[in-house]
Amino acid sequence: MNTRAMAWRGRAGARRAANGSVREGAARAGLTAQGVIYLLVGVLALRIAFGDGQRQADSGGAVAELAGKPFGAALLWALGIGLVGMALWRLTEALFGSADRNGRSARKRLLAAARCVFYTFVASSVLAFAVDRGNGSGSGSSDRRSRDLTARVMELPAGQWLVGLAGAVVVGIGVWGGVQAVRRKYHGQLKLGELGAGARRLVDVTGVGGGAARGLVFAAAGVFAVRAAVTYEPDRAKGMDDTLRSFADTPLGPWLLVGVSAGLVLFGVFSFALARWRRV
Repeated sequence: MNTRAMAWRGRAGARRAANGSVREGAARAGLTAQGVIYLLVGVLALRIAFGDGQRQADSGGAVAELAGKPFGAALLWALGIGLVGMALWRLTEALFGSADRNGRSARKRLLAAARCVFYTFVASSVLAFAVDRGNGSGSGSSDRRSRDLTARVMELPAGQWLVGLAGAVVVGIGVWGGVQAVRRKYHGQLKLGELGAGARRLVDVTGVGGGAARGLVFAAAGVFAVRAAVTYEPDRAKGMDDTLRSFADTPLGPWLLVGVSAGLVLFGVFSFALARWRRV
């Protein structure tokens, strides 16, 4: 092999290593930011369960909570940049596939694309609030956004069916995610060889409990969307905050909300574990 070919291969290898490092850094920053949001949403929901409902228990409430802390502006920028990293990581998975089993399948690439769109929206909301945080209102109520979007979609031809289908899909995602968490399918995403016994227990407690709670919240939000479609009442659609508050209206009362809220806190901790040990 001549010197020129060896140099070209060396440069190509360096570029691949650099790209891999950038992708890994973006993924780990994004998972950390995800953990912060779920941790804060869980804490806010716990406050609601115990009678303090001043903040919305959603991403907007989490952002407003951060903004009120010392160095709030810096925290918001760090959170927004981390979420940008999450969106970019999901974009690379959509384009090139992921490190998971069957990571290059069309289904997983489509799911990664949907996650990219979602985190792009969340990141833009957080960064917009970081730029102008004077009103202290967070990035907006998820409940209002859900109702407004539902109303707009229902005005389209076959809009009622579209809302119902979307709600059913969200129910399916919630149930599937919860079942996958209980079955510990996330083991396939982790560097299990690097986990000691204590870390393994931490990952399983937070992964199972947190994943089940998050799945339940998603499934409940999907049910509300389906009900809104069936009754043709957009106001029946609920965002994260109203969905969480609805758990307190069940026969179990606020204790179900306490359990779900604690589960979201666990999922936040699980996200931190993913940031440390996930294969990217």
